[in-house]
Amino acid sequence: MDSPEVTFTLAYLVFAVCFVFTPTEFHLAGLTVQNLLSGWLGSEDAAFVPYHLRRTAATLLCHSLLPLGYYMGMCFAASEKQLYSPSQAPEAWQLFLLLAVTLPTVACSLIYYWSWDRWARHPLARTLALYALPQSGWRAVASSVNTEFRRIDKFATGALGARVIVTDTWVIKVTTYRVHVAQQQDVHLTVTESQQHELSPDSNLPVQLLTIRVASASPAVQAFDIRLNSTEYGELCEKLQAPIRSAAHVVIRQSLNDLFLDTFASLVDANPTYSVPSSQELEACIGCMQTRASVKLVKTCQEEAEGECQQCYCRPMWCLICMGKWFASRQDPQHPETWLASRVPCPTCRARFCILDVCAVR
Repeated sequence: MDSPEVTFTLAYLVFAVCFVFTPTEFHLAGLTVQNLLSGWLGSEDAAFVPYHLRRTAATLLCHSLLPLGYYMGMCFAASEKQLYSPSQAPEAWQLFLLLAVTLPTVACSLIYYWSWDRWARHPLARTLALYALPQSGWRAVASSVNTEFRRIDKFATGALGARVIVTDTWVIKVTTYRVHVAQQQDVHLTVTESQQHELSPDSNLPVQLLTIRVASASPAVQAFDIRLNSTEYGELCEKLQAPIRSAAHVVIRQSLNDLFLDTFASLVDANPTYSVPSSQELEACIGCMQTRASVKLVKTCQEEAEGECQQCYCRPMWCLICMGKWFASRQDPQHPETWLASRVPCPTCRARFCILDVCAVR
């Protein structure tokens, strides 16, 4: 690991991955194509479409130069390989150099093709042209998109490389190399998938991510998927003119309490179970009176004499959902990041317990 060649390779690999898949730290440090070339790209707010025409082209070119940058760095990190003289370099490195030169050459050729007739051959311009009236062109549609993007009432969410923007007329997805655009009145939206995560890396809260398929009635417009947090689903629906259909297997949980109950149930499933004595019969849950009691509070988080939790001697009287709702009702709604680690009193005897003490009965 002390070899300069290995050290540079690992360092450059980390840099390249972070430069392409920009993490928050790189974004805050300004190590993005948008920031480095901001003078040429202009302002997204002032001219959304021209900005992304240039941004996608610049991103493609910058990323295609990364292999060539690695080769140039290796000329210094591994000088004994004589990489600075391609004719004397090992055959494998000659092939790598050929690839490193070919990528930006192809990228430049593609960008030059896009830029003909003032970017009329760019994929974004071609998509906008599909919505143009016969007596106008794609630039008139672009002007409409620019105007609506400047309005403050648009819906916008997502990370830098997968933003979702919904205006009064347009549904837009901005990715690293492409901008997908569809007109609201022509699209069919379907929730095709939902992913439940117990903890979000950004907020330490449970999160449900929805995947929505945006399909245009025109076969010439390519369908695309957008992803968003289920808590933003209601705001999205308010901005859309068309209803969103859901696949039969998808359950959307829009409130924080719904997400918490799912996480609460999954954590209880991982706890030890409680065996009910044969002489004891489970009664209906006293919270909902709809299902049988299914949980018992047993101190399992620590030894009996340790910690803040206390032993509860109540018989099983609550179902899992009602116990979860009780637990959530005792939390501070302004600080949901503390919910999972908090302690609440038993709804019957007031003995304090945490999630680790909630045991399913069998």
